[in-house]
Amino acid sequence: MSRLLQTLLILATLGTSWLGMVVVHEAGHVLLAWLSGGTVTKVILGPLVISRTDVDPNPHPLWEIWGGPVGGCLIPLSIWSIARWRRASWSYLAAFFAGFCWIANGCYLAIGSFDRVGDAGDLLKHGAPAWQLIFFGVVAIVPGFWLWHGLGPHFGLGSARGTVNESHAIALSLLFVLLVLVESLFFGETGVIF
Repeated sequence: MSRLLQTLLILATLGTSWLGMVVVHEAGHVLLAWLSGGTVTKVILGPLVISRTDVDPNPHPLWEIWGGPVGGCLIPLSIWSIARWRRASWSYLAAFFAGFCWIANGCYLAIGSFDRVGDAGDLLKHGAPAWQLIFFGVVAIVPGFWLWHGLGPHFGLGSARGTVNESHAIALSLLFVLLVLVESLFFGETGVIF
């Protein structure tokens, strides 16, 4: 039973981290679009679609575009900081999520600076130099791995020998299913129109 719960916790953590990373990334776009005077017209999220935030008019596109990766790192870091400060039993899950977001956003911009896709392509098109994207990638990836350091036993690895917190495995699995449903039903291919 412990190996089944361990597998459930690991898969739910990975799935929830991916879907959550997309949410906080797009939330960063939305927040910076609003703060820079833009109008968000649509947000698309989902497990089977490429997420995006449409802004029109977008008076400061560089601000809005940088908002995705920056917000995609700072929002999860804030969640982890609060969980750690409160000494929440699930703070290791918040640390994993924050690390996942930092690594994903860092890789997204660093690799994207070479193939010019997604936000990286948009940043380059609007005048951001490629070195900034690569620098952001390196600066984000390193703390992401630091956040992951030492989390293995919480996921039943190493000395834990498959033992994990049963309630965390079940709760995170339910959260994953809920995220899939909400994103699919309300933010899918047609998106949420503002």
